[in-house]
Amino acid sequence: METVLKSPCDEQHPQQAEDFRGNLEQNSKLSAGVKKDIEKLYEAVPQLVNVFKIKEKIGEGTFSSVYLATAQLQTGYEEKMALKHLIPTSHPLRIAAELQCLTVAGGQDNVMGVKYCFRKNDHVVIVMPYLEHESFLDILNSLSFEEVREYMFNLFKALRRIHHFGIVHRDVKPSNFLYNRQLKKYALVDFGLAQGTPDTKIELLKTAHSEDQQGSCLQANPIVALGNGVSVSVTAPKQIAQQSASKAADRRSSSLSKVQMKQGRGAKEDSVHHSVPRSVFGERNFNVYSSTYQENSSIKLIKQSKMVDVSSRKLVTKKKIISTKTVSNGAGRKAASGCPLNLPCDCYATDRVCSVCLSRRQQVAPRAGTPGFRAPEVLTKCPTQTTAIDMWSAGIIFLSLLSGRYPFFKASDDLTALAQIMTVRGSRETIQAARTFGKSVVCTQVVPTQNLRTLCEKLRGTNSSCKRSQGEGPSRSENNTVAEDKPCAPETLGKQIQHLQSFQEGDSALEMKATDMKGWDQVPDEAYDLLDKLLDLNPATRITAKEALLHPFFKDIRL
Repeated sequence: METVLKSPCDEQHPQQAEDFRGNLEQNSKLSAGVKKDIEKLYEAVPQLVNVFKIKEKIGEGTFSSVYLATAQLQTGYEEKMALKHLIPTSHPLRIAAELQCLTVAGGQDNVMGVKYCFRKNDHVVIVMPYLEHESFLDILNSLSFEEVREYMFNLFKALRRIHHFGIVHRDVKPSNFLYNRQLKKYALVDFGLAQGTPDTKIELLKTAHSEDQQGSCLQANPIVALGNGVSVSVTAPKQIAQQSASKAADRRSSSLSKVQMKQGRGAKEDSVHHSVPRSVFGERNFNVYSSTYQENSSIKLIKQSKMVDVSSRKLVTKKKIISTKTVSNGAGRKAASGCPLNLPCDCYATDRVCSVCLSRRQQVAPRAGTPGFRAPEVLTKCPTQTTAIDMWSAGIIFLSLLSGRYPFFKASDDLTALAQIMTVRGSRETIQAARTFGKSVVCTQVVPTQNLRTLCEKLRGTNSSCKRSQGEGPSRSENNTVAEDKPCAPETLGKQIQHLQSFQEGDSALEMKATDMKGWDQVPDEAYDLLDKLLDLNPATRITAKEALLHPFFKDIRL
């Protein structure tokens, strides 16, 4: 990519590189570690020395680091820019796809663009305009309701733009949607995890998606305990994952034995055995089973079937990975390795792997994203994921803005995250929605749906002044609605209720005076109607970015 920057380090100025390094020494605000990182970046990509003065590190993630720098343009003007240094292990195709997203969709409608790109060997630096912005957490409780409305409107503009090009961002969250409160400027950034829709206009995303499919596999169905006998399990009906390492089976078998010893003797006396609860999603990742649960009044119990010990079996490690599609009605799938899909599995709800499971083909399911913002179809490993997952993430941001709580959901694993969603959206509704995209969710207790207005007003502390809530919803709380410094995911549903009540009676009644409500005492019903549509558990009916911009909530600011 050709640059138009003026190089102050030409043959007449051989000392310029040393001057830049000397500038680092003069900046006493930089830590020794940051100075070392900047020095390494100059060494890795020496072209940067010629045109940029790197001031500081302003961000660091799993796949990249971001630096603030100034560049001298040909006009003589010095401009601030953001330098994103991608880790050397990033796949070249993934880097190229990110660049194409920025060049094709970026530069307008609140989507970050790209100015230049530098590469030296396996080091790549993407140069983007710098937008000074506020921390979401710092401004959350000082935003007026009107500012929140403008924030969401501009977020939907950005999402409409990228979705028009068939780009699924996959990591929509406050830190990836930069906001300059004073200038009222916004920018959606970081397309490192982006994927393309089937009709995407970003050609490289089609190739990148194909590469992802060959390197990922659906992890099967763990069970998570909520406490008080409540547990949740997810399974893909008639779709079984192959396994590749007997050592993993040994480790998990040992882990299960330790857990079973702690369960006590009471479980052995039950006529119907509950599955052993797991706290970490993926611990049971080689155990897929068909859903064979039965319903008894309001409690669903998991029936445990015969276990076959295959921990000593030597498994074949080299397998051909084949992608399968999840079809809601179960039609259109073919059996792999000559094994019928309807053949009963003997390792249901156990940590063992039966021969039936070993003969099944692997299922591909994208999972990239940030915990707390993943949609239900991502948490349940639905292989077909659309731009709707970005709209769910936008809904979580809106939920945080309306409730004044961030992060709203915080879970250590995917099934705990799904359980937390249930406490807001309801267990029956979650189970019903999962069926629409070919997944079976089992919950041992019925959890009611929350009234979104009641919930947000209680958490924000405005419920006493807002008398117009329609039909008080259940007062049961979310284990996931947490303040920044509050512990998350209580052990039981009872504790979750107490968790919310403590918010109401304590610091949740915050300094929200009637004279300084900033519009929070007049939140219209349209706000919660939009929130409800964003948090639609069914991705097929979830509101789109284009539809959201036309929602009555934005009638006064719509362009």
